[in-house]
Amino acid sequence: MNISFEEKDGILIFNLEGRMDAITVSLFEETFRTKLDENASKLLINLVGLEYISSAGLRGILIAEKASRAKKVTLAFCSLQNMVAEVFKISGFNTILKIYATQEDAIIALA
Repeated sequence: MNISFEEKDGILIFNLEGRMDAITVSLFEETFRTKLDENASKLLINLVGLEYISSAGLRGILIAEKASRAKKVTLAFCSLQNMVAEVFKISGFNTILKIYATQEDAIIALA
């Protein structure tokens, strides 16, 4: 998995590419914690490049949600590919996370 960053309108955007599974989720968790500790107030995880997510990846997403809530940081997700969106729906994550269709929609909502 590759993770890159950009900032728009005061929102730190994580761009994830590849697969989030038992092997790669630790990279996401460590990177997320580091960025969360840098005192960003709004985080957006763009999943347009994420092709696959396993149960371990879902656990990493849940850990990120709980950590951001504890620090009172707004966290949202956007641009889920079909397979990832289906996994989020089956697991019920679509009811507990802020998910937007596009990055632009998310930025408007978080502004």
